[in-house]
Amino acid sequence: MLALVDPIIFGWLVDDYANQRDAKSDEELVGGALRLLALAVAVAVASRACKAMQDYVTRMVVQRFGTQIFNDGLRQTLRLRYREFEDQNSGETLSLLLRVRRDTERFINAFINVLYASAIGLAFLLWYAITKSWLLVPVFLLGLLVLGGLSGLLSRQIRSQQRALNRETTRNAGFITESLRNVALIKSPGLTFREIRRLEAQTHKIFELEMAKVRRIRWLSFLQGTTLSVLKLSILFTLLWLIFRDVLSTGELIAMQFISVGILAPLQELGTIILAWREASSSLANFAELMAKPVDQRPKDAVHVGPIESLRFEHVVFRHRGADENALDDVSFSARRGDTIAFVGPSGSGKSTLVKLLLGLYRANEGEVFFNDVSTKRLRYNEARRQVGYVTQETSLFAGTVRENMLFVRPDATDAQILAALEHAQCSALLARLPQGLDTVIGEAGTRLSGGERQRLSIARALLREPRLLIFDEATSALDSLTEQQVTETVRRISGQRTQISLLIAHRLSTVLHADTIYVLERGRIVEQGSHAQLVAAKGLYYAMWRQQVGERPAGPPAVAPAGEAPEAPEEGEGEAGA
Repeated sequence: MLALVDPIIFGWLVDDYANQRDAKSDEELVGGALRLLALAVAVAVASRACKAMQDYVTRMVVQRFGTQIFNDGLRQTLRLRYREFEDQNSGETLSLLLRVRRDTERFINAFINVLYASAIGLAFLLWYAITKSWLLVPVFLLGLLVLGGLSGLLSRQIRSQQRALNRETTRNAGFITESLRNVALIKSPGLTFREIRRLEAQTHKIFELEMAKVRRIRWLSFLQGTTLSVLKLSILFTLLWLIFRDVLSTGELIAMQFISVGILAPLQELGTIILAWREASSSLANFAELMAKPVDQRPKDAVHVGPIESLRFEHVVFRHRGADENALDDVSFSARRGDTIAFVGPSGSGKSTLVKLLLGLYRANEGEVFFNDVSTKRLRYNEARRQVGYVTQETSLFAGTVRENMLFVRPDATDAQILAALEHAQCSALLARLPQGLDTVIGEAGTRLSGGERQRLSIARALLREPRLLIFDEATSALDSLTEQQVTETVRRISGQRTQISLLIAHRLSTVLHADTIYVLERGRIVEQGSHAQLVAAKGLYYAMWRQQVGERPAGPPAVAPAGEAPEAPEEGEGEAGA
């Protein structure tokens, strides 16, 4: 606003001093001119100060808004139901969040710096014009209506193009994330250039969409620029006509011309503002879809579960979305603190699905899951989850140090506790060879470690929590035979302490021989249950799986080691048959 006062001061200089050389003395001319120039300097300083404050406040507001919307999106994403993650790509979600933050920040900046400033300036110009001649008002308003109408008409098509562009850009981000995550799989069989061509094709598709949008924007900018040029000339003609009629003075004409140019110049960027709005509205629409997805919520009558002492499945039925058959069908079992239970069965029999139901990642279609005789429909699930140590078949490590990966599950753990957990997981040799010990960076997803080392570190991380429920979901599948035996002995020793519920999921039956109860799953149903000796003697599915894995053995059930001792190893040539 203060910047618009400067043309008025300039007009006073022209009317009161430049055109009054014959009516005033030199002292009056010089003194008056200096006073007006001093006023102009003061206005300029004040204008700069206000502009600096405006920029600071604008950036603060924009950054705070962008940070808040990004954090809201992150919070919503991590609270989504687990099923939502199975249907989306993490790279697409990240691209969506980054885009909505960028587009909204860009629009707010453009709105404040261009449209808002032009609106205030236009109000000032209309006020000044009305005080001089009302004939200027229709010229301004008519020009702005024509400009706004053209912009609104053409910008509608830009929105649909922008949504298509956002959709393809988000998909491309997902493709690239997957490629980078699986770079070893791409390079090893020589698929590098084929993958490059696939990604380049997707990028070219985005390029074509971008150019279609650019053509539309350039056409919009051309029409806007032409309209503004006609509006400027119309204003100038009106001002000249008013001078010819002795309505305005020369100084007032100059002031009005400077003011109109100063206001209409930013309106030349109206195309940028419209583009920013269309981009922001498209990104916000995608963001709204994300925020509308269902999240895990605490029950209204949630109760504290306390330390986990028991768990129970009661006639649980679960079916994946779009599946023809139940993944779990009428599954019931129970366990108390100190028990070690195991689930075995062919691939696809529902073992991992059962674990996800236990952890609340899936919700049963029928039946109920209980902790301490409290239904999971009523308890505070995160309270129960914080008592779980979970080791998965596919290790999940972070791109940090060994210490940071361990502290992720227990931030208050001491080095002594970390070292003890690493020792229990047979990680002592691994730690000894790491150059910086606990402070060694292991790379994204632990890429600097072998598969077995990553798994053992994951096991150590679970043990660090001192869990009340310890879950091993195919935890030894990536280990060599010797390491598997060592880790199995660790699991057996931990189970033998009877301080928690141990739940084992396994393909290799040799890792679950010590379990108190072994449940055999087939097509989502428990078809057998009992100890290893009982199941072998029953000569059912478990017996068939055992014979397939250890090979033909003498008649009668094999010897089973007492709790705390290693089982008798198969003879050479038998142990890995069919494993």
